[in-house]
Amino acid sequence: MKKFTPLLLIIVAACTHSHSHTDYRAYGGNAAGNRYSPLSRINKTNVSTLQLAWTYNSADTNIAKHEHEIQCQPIVIDGILYGTSSTLKLFALDAATGKQHWQFDPFKNKRPRINQCRGITWYAGRLFYATGSDCWCVDANTGTPVNSFGDSGHISLYAGLDLNHPVEGLYVTATSPGIIYKNTLIIGSAVSESGDAAPGYLRGFDARSGKLLWTFHTIPQPGEPAYNTWPKDAYKFAGGVNNWSGLSLDEKRGTVYFGTGSPSSDFYGGDRPGDNLYSDCILALDAATGKLRWYFQTIHHDLWDRDIPCPPNLTTIEYNGKKTDVLVQSTKDGLVYVLDRDNGTSLFPIEERPVPTIGLPGEHPAATQRYPQKPLPLARQTIADTDLTNISPQAHAFVKNIYDHTTNAKSPPDKFLPPDTLGTLLVGYSGGAEWGGNAIDPAGIFYQNSNEAPWLLKMISREDRQKQAAGNANLGSALYATNCAACHGANRKGNGHEIPDLTTVAQRLRPADIASIVIHGQNRMPSFPQLSEPQRAAIINYLLGKQNPSRPPGNDQPLTAEHRDPTNFPYSPPYTSRVWDKLTDSDGYPGIKPPWGTLNAIDLRTGDYRWRVPLGEFPELTRKGIPPTGMESYGGPLVTAGGLLFIAGTRDEMLRAFDTRTGTIVWQYHLPNAGFATPITYEVDGTQYIVIAAGGGRGLPTGGNYLAFKLPGTK
Repeated sequence: MKKFTPLLLIIVAACTHSHSHTDYRAYGGNAAGNRYSPLSRINKTNVSTLQLAWTYNSADTNIAKHEHEIQCQPIVIDGILYGTSSTLKLFALDAATGKQHWQFDPFKNKRPRINQCRGITWYAGRLFYATGSDCWCVDANTGTPVNSFGDSGHISLYAGLDLNHPVEGLYVTATSPGIIYKNTLIIGSAVSESGDAAPGYLRGFDARSGKLLWTFHTIPQPGEPAYNTWPKDAYKFAGGVNNWSGLSLDEKRGTVYFGTGSPSSDFYGGDRPGDNLYSDCILALDAATGKLRWYFQTIHHDLWDRDIPCPPNLTTIEYNGKKTDVLVQSTKDGLVYVLDRDNGTSLFPIEERPVPTIGLPGEHPAATQRYPQKPLPLARQTIADTDLTNISPQAHAFVKNIYDHTTNAKSPPDKFLPPDTLGTLLVGYSGGAEWGGNAIDPAGIFYQNSNEAPWLLKMISREDRQKQAAGNANLGSALYATNCAACHGANRKGNGHEIPDLTTVAQRLRPADIASIVIHGQNRMPSFPQLSEPQRAAIINYLLGKQNPSRPPGNDQPLTAEHRDPTNFPYSPPYTSRVWDKLTDSDGYPGIKPPWGTLNAIDLRTGDYRWRVPLGEFPELTRKGIPPTGMESYGGPLVTAGGLLFIAGTRDEMLRAFDTRTGTIVWQYHLPNAGFATPITYEVDGTQYIVIAAGGGRGLPTGGNYLAFKLPGTK
């Protein structure tokens, strides 16, 4: 028997090696989140012949009524592709043909609560993904819930969120998938960004039973480190500080790495003096116990919603002649941190500089912030008058008039100007890196798509907002002003991308659909369970242009909750956003000089750029002789051993392949809808495939297609 053991080991090793090369087994490609594939059948010499292999339409018949995009990066296990539709139906396909094996509907016979689903977690023949406030466990072979897991196949994402008040009914879901360490499912959450936010604790669950194993308090409790970076008993009322962007795992070290969000509510922190650890942090935890190993804070006392937008990328580079295991984290404000994986120290110098500290009444801005010296930022850090658009004299004049009425025009350029009522222009909200993350190849080259998106923020006091509402005789309009205008704007037009235009909502949604969204939340929108049914009906009637009852004469009480002490819940901050919109010219183009979106390659061994090119273009501007400007992108890159980088994510609906050595486009394909997702690659029977979800959205037409590409002449 012994003489056959080496051969058996060789066969097992070969099979394991084959799977790692042919499958795409995890969000980000692997536990390290590299988004790198060693496949090379599709390469620079033949990619120009890449063609469509199959299409799978995951769309529901009512998709036209809902503006849901597909952000899912599917996975492939043993030749089966698993993905989700825009309405969170889970499906299994033959990865070579696109033929459906099964489909699971988590909302069968009940109204759906839609959230973004960016991926799926596989473990021992089980699939885990979040829908609403539930995390489902589905049998990968049959598409049926695993009844032995949790409550008939699902667990509640409210588990472990101990507060001073009930958390059920608050907006809690998971937009990014969890990760598996041994038999532990580790998962983060997406929560509200207002005064009704649940805490964003990270939790570990038994992947077999669903039992809660551990909880890491991202808002420290008494006796825990960093408790004194918040006011006393902040954990009883503070929310946010959540990992919504995903996780990475070093299985050898038994360490899970992740980033956290900003504290709620956004843009005002008078109720939370201090650095507010562990908000805006990169954290390393013992994956088995949830115990803290180290942390690194990127923003102290965040007032700009500059949270960590994507999972860390784990790789090994040669630095100063030594192989070093590192964590690479890119940020919303376009910074790239390269940290030692064992202790969280930076390989490159970082300066701590003084920043403006005069904020709104009651505010406590941090005195200093961090500035990495290498790599240089992916995106511009400030907006001055010299940054304003120059694509035409008319565009410049339009934006200059806005700029002249902001604090930026009266202050030296600084990315850390605190929010105020006059208005500040800032970058680093939907700028820099986004949730799609980045890719790193074995040579230590880091690839990142980066946005250059300017935003205008104007704050308003609670008293002034209540005066606006009190002066409005229409009940629905007044309720809208106090509950909805901070995001959708007083004109109800949103920003056309992340925040939809409500002036045309009657053409897209039924009253019952609007009511469901107001009650349960959807995508970035939190739930509003505090509104009574008559109040919801009044808002809906207002949005649909129907008559509402007038407010009782002489009733000057505000329609929002009264001001509360911060230890009560929900918290009504004394200042909220009055204007929070993209800075654009009169034609809707970004109000700064191009580029408006770039693709970047950085050598992590030196911190220097290899190349930087625009990503995406507006054909109408190109026809006028304006060089490609680039544009915002959502979703991330995929890099392969074939010397190629595949990326979609742009509003021009293109999937592109770039030469990783030069940044030159070597192939592109016009998708049926924009692909706001990250592509994957895998091999079946010797044929390599590239797959992207193309669901549109963000103000563009929606669809439900997954498209697969291969070389001609292959099976």
